[in-house]
Amino acid sequence: MSPFELWERYCRYACTVPDIGLELDVSRIDFDDAFLSSMEAPMEKALDAMAALEAGAKVNIDEDRQVGHYWLRAPDRAPHDSIGRGITKTVEDIHRFAKDLYSEAISPERGDGFYVVLVIGIGGSALGPQLVADALGVGDDHMLIRFLDNTDPDGIDRILLELEEVLPQTLTIVVSKSGETKETRNGMIEVAHAYKRAGLNFARHAVAVTGEGSALHEQAARERWLRTFPLWDFVGGRTSVTSAAGLLPAALQGIDIDALLEGARLCDEATRERDMRKNPAALLSLMWHRAGEGRGRRNMVVLPYHDRLALMGKYLQQLVMESIGKARDRRGRSVHQGLTVFGNKGSTDQHSFVQQLREGPDDFFVTFLDVLCDRDGSSMKVEEDVTSGDYLHAFRLGTRAALTGAGRQSITISLEELTARSLGALIALFERAVGLYAELIDVNAYHQPGVESGKKTAAAVLSLQRRVFKLLRQQPNARMTPPQIAEVLGESNEVETIHHLLRHAARNRDHGVTRTRGRTIGEDRYGAGKVSVE
Repeated sequence: MSPFELWERYCRYACTVPDIGLELDVSRIDFDDAFLSSMEAPMEKALDAMAALEAGAKVNIDEDRQVGHYWLRAPDRAPHDSIGRGITKTVEDIHRFAKDLYSEAISPERGDGFYVVLVIGIGGSALGPQLVADALGVGDDHMLIRFLDNTDPDGIDRILLELEEVLPQTLTIVVSKSGETKETRNGMIEVAHAYKRAGLNFARHAVAVTGEGSALHEQAARERWLRTFPLWDFVGGRTSVTSAAGLLPAALQGIDIDALLEGARLCDEATRERDMRKNPAALLSLMWHRAGEGRGRRNMVVLPYHDRLALMGKYLQQLVMESIGKARDRRGRSVHQGLTVFGNKGSTDQHSFVQQLREGPDDFFVTFLDVLCDRDGSSMKVEEDVTSGDYLHAFRLGTRAALTGAGRQSITISLEELTARSLGALIALFERAVGLYAELIDVNAYHQPGVESGKKTAAAVLSLQRRVFKLLRQQPNARMTPPQIAEVLGESNEVETIHHLLRHAARNRDHGVTRTRGRTIGEDRYGAGKVSVE
């Protein structure tokens, strides 16, 4: 296409939402009016399904739950007044709690006030809040915020070492809807132990965000934690950033959560538009469908040209891949759908993998994220009539043009400026696009059987580990190979798993497992006794 044809195509297909300062440019995706016409009926059906979801239909069939993250920013749209009142009250309670912390009406066990927040969560309980914290944090935030989002002992030690001197002034927020998420539970136990070592009462520094009646809710009540905020059944982890899971840490950090909610609400309104050419979420989901041939055949490379959006790729990995990656459609047919997401940021990626994007396999499409406002205030000139921000903008335009020249497809989402309001809108845009895309390919976006399967398998592995340790302790003088142990336990199919469990145990000081190396891996012998680090 000639430059003029590309310009005409851009003017024809750009979708703007002035109320939230957002523009979606899909002109560099390979589609035409015939494709849009062919998708009118499927999109109309998808929009009907979205309307039913917002009205309270139980679309999370596996768990017999409604899906109501859209109500979080429009409580009046909730199907029951009690839900709307609960949402409104929770936001009010978050504001009140933040005010009490700032004024030191709520204070720690020792010292005048809290000035550090440690959030313990995983998946959506951490990725959304991390994105918001990194995107909107400033140098003089009300409170310093840190995240513990894994069950990695070294990672836990790293965070606790950083907070060691300020632990008495650290507020810990534990986020788990069920209260049974093992990674979060493990982090909570280790952090509570750190408070105890420091001579502090963990409960005097702890807040729970959880479901009513959960194990975490009961623990917080029993131990008299500072506060408990609700995380409702109708809010999934990957769409929980506008619930207390995301709003509470953001408010304590000093972020304008009302503006975040307003931006999300305004985007929700814009993406209810029935004309799919004027609906940015509908148009975005159609482009995913087109670029991936309705089968996810191309990866989505997310390239934010703004450092504050660097975590958007990680956030979208969960939101998109956990929602879309499904073995079966809603009629039970084997489909193995998915949409792989990766990326870092521009122009950093121009020095890493853009070379392959331009000249390697045509197995992707790029989503550029652009923020027009470079910074608060004026910028200095690094060259005649050129600022650092001009360079960044030119690199984005240059990369986009280079990809187009190589026949590679891209989408550009532009924000006038990055604020709490526009970030809320951007989050809502992707949430809605995921929901609509799932309807187009007929998968359930709101369950995650693969994740649950992984949890069950991990539980079985740990059960096997307990049996292995018990066997070794019952025969303290024996030294056995993994195949021998498997035979005794009647687990001949688990030899490799037993090998990996014992190799890990022998390298740590926790279980008293020793290892004697053999000539081959299969001849290594293990026993219970003095720890070995061979």
